[in-house]
Amino acid sequence: MTRRKAIRVPRRPEVRLPEALGEYGGGGRGGAGGDAGAYRAADLEPDGDYDALEFTGLDLTGADGAGARFLDCALRRCVLDAARLPNARLIDSVLAEVRGAGTDLAGATLRDVELTDTRLGGVQLPGATLERVVVRGGKADFLNLRGARLTDVVFEDCVLAEPDFGNARLERVAFEGCAVQRADLSGARLTDVDLRRAAELTLDRGVDRLAGAVISPDQLLALAPAFAAQVGVAVRAVDDRD
Repeated sequence: MTRRKAIRVPRRPEVRLPEALGEYGGGGRGGAGGDAGAYRAADLEPDGDYDALEFTGLDLTGADGAGARFLDCALRRCVLDAARLPNARLIDSVLAEVRGAGTDLAGATLRDVELTDTRLGGVQLPGATLERVVVRGGKADFLNLRGARLTDVVFEDCVLAEPDFGNARLERVAFEGCAVQRADLSGARLTDVDLRRAAELTLDRGVDRLAGAVISPDQLLALAPAFAAQVGVAVRAVDDRD
């Protein structure tokens, strides 16, 4: 009798921010006045060091923080549209209600990070390293994770629309209550990836790369046409003469 191998579950991050965080006000772009609901313009510095700081309600559109390090930081309700953060390091940090379109995080490192209710579009993370990361709530459209390495990552109650995991390595990754729509797994390597609790799962490419993943019986039935097409099996009803 063949014993079923137990899947290893991801180790979730334990982000404990310092009790007192310094407020980051940014510089060089002025402010937005006294309206507490408005975003305040701010900037970043390439290779900057940001330790135990709170970034709240800041507009960092187009900011250049290439190679910057964020340690024990909280980014809340910030705008990162077209921000340049390649090779940045985010460690023991929290991102909450952050919005970003076209943010460049190529080669970035995210370790022990929580992302909550973020709204991301076309964010670039090729070659990035994600370790002990939780993405909870929110939506990410066209997330580019080509060649990235994900270890101990949990996607929870979020929407991933057309994520690109091409040539990525996923180890101990779980999708819980989230919608994974038209994902690309071309060339990906999966180890202990749990897809059973995904609320929705559709693949555009890479169904042959699901080795190393666990799916539910219902998901298997939904993916059956893709599996059949992968091995060249035609599926037709008995009365279909075409």
